[in-house]
Amino acid sequence: MPQSLLLKNGRIIDPANGIDNPGSILIEDGRIKAVYSGDFADSLQEDCQVIDASGKWIVPGLVDMHVHLREPGQEYKETVETGTKAAASGGFTAVACMPNTSPVNDNEAVTALILAKAKKAGFAKVYPVGAISHHSDGSRLAEFGELKKAGAVALSDDGQPVENSQLMRRALEYSANYNFLLISHAEDMSLSGSGVMNEGPLSTRLGLAGIPSIAEEIMIYRDLAIAEYVNRPIHIAHISTRESVDLIRRAKLKGCQVTAETTPHYFTLTEKAVGDYNTLAKMNPPLRSIDDRQAIQDGLQDGTIDAIATDHAPHSRLEKEVEFDLAANGIIGLETSVPLTLALVRDEIITPARMIELMSVNPCRILGVEGGSLAQGVPADITLIDPDRIFTYEEKDVVSKSKNSPFLDWSLQGKAVLTLLDGNITYSDL
Repeated sequence: MPQSLLLKNGRIIDPANGIDNPGSILIEDGRIKAVYSGDFADSLQEDCQVIDASGKWIVPGLVDMHVHLREPGQEYKETVETGTKAAASGGFTAVACMPNTSPVNDNEAVTALILAKAKKAGFAKVYPVGAISHHSDGSRLAEFGELKKAGAVALSDDGQPVENSQLMRRALEYSANYNFLLISHAEDMSLSGSGVMNEGPLSTRLGLAGIPSIAEEIMIYRDLAIAEYVNRPIHIAHISTRESVDLIRRAKLKGCQVTAETTPHYFTLTEKAVGDYNTLAKMNPPLRSIDDRQAIQDGLQDGTIDAIATDHAPHSRLEKEVEFDLAANGIIGLETSVPLTLALVRDEIITPARMIELMSVNPCRILGVEGGSLAQGVPADITLIDPDRIFTYEEKDVVSKSKNSPFLDWSLQGKAVLTLLDGNITYSDL
């Protein structure tokens, strides 16, 4: 049996080490043994399993810093196993899962369960995000020390904002004791209210209650102000509006310790995707205007936005095949993130290296976890991308347990065709 694996003659894109050139990577014992530039010498292939990477990108394993795996409590939508299997099929070697499970991940037992399930499944590394507040109800802080000891990497009440400003201040201050990053779900609930889509002329014509952009922007402004006041870092999740991008851009210029993420649906779709009450296009924050979509793309291009996450939010037909007002918010996204982001590369909005920064290097840096590099000696978490592969994203091919995607039946270009976790193949479509 081969003792090592060789990814031969691909395009190595490794922004962390300033590499973007043809080459090959040799893997032994789950780690990168050597990185070779140029054409690989055939004489070095003895005892190797060889994978021809010609015409493909060899990149550090992709990392999604914002997913919902639903387990424990909502296993009919997704499990740690099915979610990480979907992640591997999308090219992801690691995901960070939000705490809005049932029960909420605000304690050691839930964190330990998630980690045990991930280890057993073996498809991707899972980094649990613990809750900021007990039960994520905004009443009192969760036990940060317990969550840190159990293996949580960050804190968030995602799905709910921390509405109490004093509690948010204390969370930012106390998080310093445990080197925890706080991830903000920025939403003023008094403004979003019963809204179900972006507020504007289209919501009026459809007769649907709208969510104004200021519901997101006011809370971002508040969280930036608190973070700056206490001199602590903060990460803003799933930004969707022009003013949100501008607020973060200005905060960075002032020296505020802020990072931000957006998702492929915010730089690909607009509120028009709601169409004739299409619940597959219902999410929170909602899809916004063309102007907002352009601002998101600009923020990705100029460095204001640090990461692309999916906010992978599985729901069964029970929650989606109902009236628009009653439908659950959220879409799956792990399997479409690569092709949708590659569209920005083809449009020359971002470079290939910038794409890998957004989807691997920066998520690892922000979360403080290993990865984002193809340096010699690091774990061989690697993704092979075929930027030219054209395929139709059909429901029968969806790996996730839930099928709630607005991109079903789209013709997409670009695909992760091989995913390696610690040198082991977790997904292959070569």
